[in-house]
Amino acid sequence: MCGIIGILSRDSLRKTDLQAGLKALHHRGPDGTGIWVSQNGKTGLGHARLSIIDLATGQQPLVNETGRIRAVVNGEFYDYEDIRQNLEDKGHQFATRSDSEILIHLYEEYGTDCLQYLRGEFSFLLWDDDKEWLFAARDRFGIKPLCYAETAQGFFIASEAKALFAAGVPAVWDSYAFYHAASMQYVPQDRTLFDNVAQLKPGHMLVFKNGHKTISKYWDLDYLPEADTDNRSEAEWVDVVAEKFSEAVRLRLRADVPVCFHLSGGLDSSAVLGLAASESDKPLDAFTVSFSHDGYDEYAVAAESAAHNGANLHVVNVSQDDLVRELPDAVYYGEGLAVNGHLAAKYILNRHIRARGFKVALTGEGADEVFSGYPHLRQDLLASGTVNENTALQMQKLYASNLASTGVQLAYGAELPTAAVANSIGHVPSFLAAKAALGNRIHHILSDRYKDDFSKTDCYADLMRAVPQEQLQGKHPVNNALYLWTKLTLANYILKTLGDGMEMAHSIEGRLPFLDHHLFETVRRMPLSMKIKGVTEKFVLREAVRPHITDRVYRREKHPFMAPPVSVYSNDGLNGFIQDSIRSESFNAVPFFNRKKIIAALDKLPQEDAKSRTAMEPVLMTVLTAHLVQQKFGLAEKTA
Repeated sequence: MCGIIGILSRDSLRKTDLQAGLKALHHRGPDGTGIWVSQNGKTGLGHARLSIIDLATGQQPLVNETGRIRAVVNGEFYDYEDIRQNLEDKGHQFATRSDSEILIHLYEEYGTDCLQYLRGEFSFLLWDDDKEWLFAARDRFGIKPLCYAETAQGFFIASEAKALFAAGVPAVWDSYAFYHAASMQYVPQDRTLFDNVAQLKPGHMLVFKNGHKTISKYWDLDYLPEADTDNRSEAEWVDVVAEKFSEAVRLRLRADVPVCFHLSGGLDSSAVLGLAASESDKPLDAFTVSFSHDGYDEYAVAAESAAHNGANLHVVNVSQDDLVRELPDAVYYGEGLAVNGHLAAKYILNRHIRARGFKVALTGEGADEVFSGYPHLRQDLLASGTVNENTALQMQKLYASNLASTGVQLAYGAELPTAAVANSIGHVPSFLAAKAALGNRIHHILSDRYKDDFSKTDCYADLMRAVPQEQLQGKHPVNNALYLWTKLTLANYILKTLGDGMEMAHSIEGRLPFLDHHLFETVRRMPLSMKIKGVTEKFVLREAVRPHITDRVYRREKHPFMAPPVSVYSNDGLNGFIQDSIRSESFNAVPFFNRKKIIAALDKLPQEDAKSRTAMEPVLMTVLTAHLVQQKFGLAEKTA
């Protein structure tokens, strides 16, 4: 993993801007930097390197044999040895042994269609001197970030917004993007919290030429109607998933530095560790977070999984005071809002991993998206009437066993209007109903002036207009929910803020076997009944990895990684931090909230029941992290 930046200046670019942008990305690539500036002085590429493959000769920017193509890459290309051999057989000459170099030779051979040959987690910038264009792309799921801005000075593009700011792009709130997040937790797919700083959507490519950009999609989820799915037997599906998942893990074990594992008490990370252990002839290293509050600590289950696979388990104890201390820096590196202290917990976890000398960590993210693992998806399935279950009883059990998801994934309380969603696809996915309820609570504490600016805005209608309707029509309600969740939650929060943001803050490369697109393209042909059997989520995955996990994990229901909520444990330090933050003078600089209403809500919390307080957690954390974004980036309010 690395940090990348490119500048296409209208006049001569200032090399100091490129260097300043790279300095802001030092955490992504502390092992070296490289800069290239074109002969006419208008185009520049920069690279901050985290050396993982080809430690000796993998420096970037990369250049082809003729010197006409330059590129900088963030991420990993898997199965690159076979691709390299095929290219060498065609006469291409390589200067390094790195995986990244296949990009420029694939581009020479296939042009922008080279994306079809790339497998992995990546974003990149490629300058073609003959075509005089910049070609940029982001991986299929959005594991690696890429954002850009256009100003009077030129076109700026980088791994993180902080690099754009360092290079001269103004740091200003995007009021609409924040309103979108205040309505459903997430910014729009192609925007950030920052005005004029867009993000390239997952599975998309960008070409910038002669002062104009063209963006196009090269890949999408493409779920099938249930009638068109493959009618394989249960045993056949178990075998094919075991084969594809094993390959995805095996490819991600390839590194010239030691590899470790994130481990929770869940099926996903346990499966990754178990598969990897079966491929290794020495004990592996796994890291787990431990909280002091019952219902949130998964240490005991993780310890069983580590012992089952002969792994060395490193326990990272995280207190509420730790969350208080580390949250501001976590927000800075994540460049986003958070709804729970799990952001700071992930930040602390990855710092411990780096301190132990690791640069690469395999994680379990993406399994719930690929294999339909979330509780809200089971709610959608029950509501669809396509399973033979006592719907009312199962719904009651679902809510009772997922209290940590209350107000985040499972709806609680009055909701913002979502008629636009129902009118578009005939139903409202359960997670969007939960986000509408969260949005309703946040709207109650927004300032009247700010709400008046968007009095005619329906963010749920905007969301549906931005989604390709062919991806939703005629599909099962669960797959519709998964499509929207993957584009919003997975890309904008789980991968960008919680994942890459917290990993790369400490120069850790996260690798995600479940988001191998070869695995996904196999599983998307699977009937939903194989993913959720009755009310058992990720059924086929459980069976496929059964030899590598404990009985306890095999039978365990999905539990999201959440820190103990401050709104419940109100005597702990984080609650005081929220109180101090909201009552501080600097809070006035955040242009969205009514402070009196927030304080009234805080004062009311002790009288609320535990469920209501849990549902207020994401509201309070949204307020707090918005304040921290304001402080860390010194954002101005956009003026008309």
